[in-house]
Amino acid sequence: MQNDWRDPRLDRRAFLAGGAGALALSGCQTAPAAEPGAAEPAAHRPKLGYLFALGVASGEPLPDGVVLWTRLAPDPLNGGGMGPAPVPVRWEVADDEAMRRVVRRGTVLAHAAWAHALHVEVRGLAPDRIYWYRFSARGEASPVGRTRTAPAPAARPARLGFAVASCQDFQNGYYSAYRHMAREDIAFVLHLGDYIYEYAGNPARTRPHLGGETVTLADYRNRYAQYRTDPDLQAAHAAFPWLAVPDDHEVENDYADDQSEKRTPRAEFLRRRAAAYRAYYEHMPLRPAMAPRGAAIPLYRRRRFGTLVDLFLLDERQYRSDQACPGPRWGGQVVNPDKCAELADPRRTMLGAAQERWLSQGTARATGRWTVLGQQLLMASLIQPMQSGELGVWTDGWDGYPAARLRLANHLVAARVPNPVVLGGDIHSFWVTDIKRDYRDPRAPAIASEFVATSITSSGVPQVIVEAGMKLPYIKFAATRRHGYLRCTVTPRLWRTDLQTVDTIARPDARLATLKSFVVEAGRPGPQPL
Repeated sequence: MQNDWRDPRLDRRAFLAGGAGALALSGCQTAPAAEPGAAEPAAHRPKLGYLFALGVASGEPLPDGVVLWTRLAPDPLNGGGMGPAPVPVRWEVADDEAMRRVVRRGTVLAHAAWAHALHVEVRGLAPDRIYWYRFSARGEASPVGRTRTAPAPAARPARLGFAVASCQDFQNGYYSAYRHMAREDIAFVLHLGDYIYEYAGNPARTRPHLGGETVTLADYRNRYAQYRTDPDLQAAHAAFPWLAVPDDHEVENDYADDQSEKRTPRAEFLRRRAAAYRAYYEHMPLRPAMAPRGAAIPLYRRRRFGTLVDLFLLDERQYRSDQACPGPRWGGQVVNPDKCAELADPRRTMLGAAQERWLSQGTARATGRWTVLGQQLLMASLIQPMQSGELGVWTDGWDGYPAARLRLANHLVAARVPNPVVLGGDIHSFWVTDIKRDYRDPRAPAIASEFVATSITSSGVPQVIVEAGMKLPYIKFAATRRHGYLRCTVTPRLWRTDLQTVDTIARPDARLATLKSFVVEAGRPGPQPL
């Protein structure tokens, strides 16, 4: 989803002081305020020469382990500055913040071919336990990060807390939301896409991207490095393990499988996609088994949190059919569904046949009290005004794949999937909805609950879109012009989602507030306001 919203048709073409990770554990100090377009505050600039200028992170929590991540990059905005030689890096995991009681340690090589990034898969840890970790190389130590393992498969957690984030256009503002997120009482962060934006730098923006549009591997590496130098983003990575899936901007706006929005020749676009996937893997705490092979990367997966939550992470870009009824430009369009017969083609897919089959089989055997789909988009239908006066749907979202959406909805009902909850992002605004099989029938019951996170910084949809959505009976709440994240608290009886917002992205010292809260009772789909 592009960051510039121009009209109701949704036309979207258009630091580090060396210890940011530790700050997340002891309370961050805010950087001096800056006006939009002003010079970057000193705390938001990378510390050149420090091996661990991009901080540390952990991810993919299992009951007995996690993945630890860092990247050696003393000159992060210019290729990293490490040279061609492999570098031995020592890692340690301790059960105390002072790192005195080390429980696991080892040494791995950081290779130039992978931008000197490390993905250390640590096993042999205790379930549902907080640990601390750090790296060291060439006489330098990284910040200390904190992580947490998942509950054991048979465990019955009384509570699970996590945050949901997406859409963090660096150019658009500061990441205060992450500073506040790092202080939350949660177990992990779920990031649902648009971790970076591929667009060229714009000097009129708050924090301009460096360089032009990202196309090559070097371009994408430098762009990720620019984002990862932000101290508030580093703090959130250092405070909790992350689970992440990309959306479109990690490669190119509105791409679909091997089809470029710009209709770049297929072979050329796949080279770009391969570079983008490689850089994404290099900068995220993913398992080594998830390393890309050329232009393909294994992203969809299942994670369990005891008997409480069964989480399915989906990939909605790599296997989807191309957008229906393209207009004067490619990518997503708002179209009148009565004038686009292609939309209803049952062969069209959002997930691809293999992933669709995997999801159906997995959710049919789900054992958690709550079954969660972590995916990138708004799933409920959003009927919106067109400039022509007609009503239309957005072809890049689930409305562009109604047959695939209906297959999924029918399966949730037929398989009696326990307490399904859909989490999404992409649309740069909050949405709270009932998921239905037939959105045209006001009497159709809710079959699942949906919560869509607003953006961390990316610009919101026009108010007219929100107003149109709020007239639909199955949309319980929507809000644009707000930035922040979702805080989810899950118990066996109740799911609670708090819409957390910051009061500005123009300065790095924003305050946090809860905009609204909703709950879902187990056995009764449909969010209810508190």
